[in-house]
Amino acid sequence: MTVLETLVLCSLVPVLVLLWRGPTAWDRLLAYNTASNRIVIVICLVAVGTHETMVLDVAIGYAALSFLGVVIISRFLERGGGHR
Repeated sequence: MTVLETLVLCSLVPVLVLLWRGPTAWDRLLAYNTASNRIVIVICLVAVGTHETMVLDVAIGYAALSFLGVVIISRFLERGGGHR
């Protein structure tokens, strides 16, 4: 693992704390989005480091699913978050 990958993974720790203890659901959603983006960055760094183009396809798929998850959760929260 390179130094850059380690630094990105270390920067994930405060984001995971915010995801766990976020004051509001919107803060947790933002932390989820940030964590997903950083994971995609790590996957891309691994792909570049190993010269495997297949891993980039995995990163694109993960990013697309992460984006859909954020959209679905934000729509749910916008409509009241299950509290009616």
